[in-house]
Amino acid sequence: MDFPGTCFCSRFFILGGGFTKYKYAYKESIGIAQAKDGIRSYENVFSNSTAALALAVAYGVFPEHSLPIIYAYMGTVATATGDTLASEIGTTAKGRPRMITTLKLSEPGVDGAVSLLGELAAIFGSAVIGVLAYLLGISDNFILTVLITTAGGFFGTNIDSFLGATLQKRGVLSNSGVNLVATFAGAGISAVLYFLIA
Repeated sequence: MDFPGTCFCSRFFILGGGFTKYKYAYKESIGIAQAKDGIRSYENVFSNSTAALALAVAYGVFPEHSLPIIYAYMGTVATATGDTLASEIGTTAKGRPRMITTLKLSEPGVDGAVSLLGELAAIFGSAVIGVLAYLLGISDNFILTVLITTAGGFFGTNIDSFLGATLQKRGVLSNSGVNLVATFAGAGISAVLYFLIA
């Protein structure tokens, strides 16, 4: 059985790469721009795509669970996209962000710092993945797809921020490690929501 999301993950890299260039000169001027002119490192690509790869394999091994696996897959891609857009757009917000753990004011680009613009960007990015999934025929239920994918991506993105403010700050996880855990979390959230709703 062919996995319906084989070409789907590339949409994340196109979307994420595009928004990495958003106000790049400004982000570079304050020292928070993605290095190498916005080109993602192989560690970033690997950590953001490992969960999607594992789910693609699971789809072939457990065909009887294909639907929850597909929704988990959409959740992990939405998390990676939501996190990228939250970082790239949120850091350009006017005013200072707040730490997700304490809500105290912080500086743009600090691990765990969130802003309203960043949260809206995460919702937007996650919802775009849901819409694309429906348009590409990965799912035939528009509302369910967008709802579950957006929720998985949004909560996965905020788990990423929380881990950045805690375990990454303490040196327990690297940025790649945080991305890896968060994308698996986004997948899990979407899968659980599928079972609860569907």
